[in-house]
Amino acid sequence: MKQLIKLGVISALAVTVSSAALAQARTLDAVKQRGALNCAVNVGLAGFSNPDDKGNWTGMDVDYCKAIAAAVLGDPAKVKYVPTTAKERFTALQSGESDVLIRNTTWTLGRDSSLGLSFVGVNYYDGQGFLAKKALGVSSAKELNGATVCVQTGTTTELNLADFFRRSKMTYQPVVFEKAEECLQAYQAGRCDVYTTDASGLYAQRLQMQKPDEHIVLPEIISKEPLGPSVRQGDSQWFTIVKWVHYALLNAEELGVTKANIDQMMTSSNPEIRRFVGVEGDFGKGMGLENDWAVKAIKAVGNYGEIFDRNVGKGSRIKIERGLNALWTDGGIQYAPPIR
Repeated sequence: MKQLIKLGVISALAVTVSSAALAQARTLDAVKQRGALNCAVNVGLAGFSNPDDKGNWTGMDVDYCKAIAAAVLGDPAKVKYVPTTAKERFTALQSGESDVLIRNTTWTLGRDSSLGLSFVGVNYYDGQGFLAKKALGVSSAKELNGATVCVQTGTTTELNLADFFRRSKMTYQPVVFEKAEECLQAYQAGRCDVYTTDASGLYAQRLQMQKPDEHIVLPEIISKEPLGPSVRQGDSQWFTIVKWVHYALLNAEELGVTKANIDQMMTSSNPEIRRFVGVEGDFGKGMGLENDWAVKAIKAVGNYGEIFDRNVGKGSRIKIERGLNALWTDGGIQYAPPIR
């Protein structure tokens, strides 16, 4: 009898282990079977995810979608973009409509623990700021006592705004909208004195105005906004894949591996580069990928520095300084574990 019970326990454990293994592999398998990555992005934010009139998407977050698709499917074009508002973004991931959320979303404890998702890293270190008309005559957020403020609902921005004014012992009147473009339109129409969101968004949206020089981004940064990709909890294999695509983009920049020289790097004698390009070691196998997964990602979009400069940095209209988003070797805090 005891032996039968013991066998039953072992059998149950085997089923549990088997189920867990299947659960871990389900997203990768689904993506491969579908032949496309479903990637949730912003409905439209210049420099990060923005469609043109032909439906072609560009931006820093879009390049991350392409890098993942290239690493997993071998083709950066095999992406179905799922445009989401701030209110819709988590549901799109939780429901399985998207495989990954890469949409200027702040990593917080609450989101990491109670929404059923996990952040894989930070692809852009940001902070919340304020956009004001020069005609308002203010040069600091500390001068905004009694101001009306346009803000997007369902975001950490809304909470940070309340905290800032409370800390500063000032009053304000929120003017709340669901979509970022509604906030911007209301601000331009004079329905509020200032508009608040992540500073990266302010710089991008300022360029969309008819007379951008009539507006200034105030100097204060009132919050920490680590933005990064997230995936559903319970799928460690998929979490590892998305995480290491991000780390590969950073490691490539640090190693001097670019979209232009990736082919010649295949014959490098540098052991770190040889592991990176997959000619030494077997580092793709553990993730369920080919060993040249990182090569495919870099061929598709370049390294992290190339992605940053092209979309939001010196090579773009936005021209945001690298700042905290520089590599740790260049005074920033972007840092990736090694491939070994």
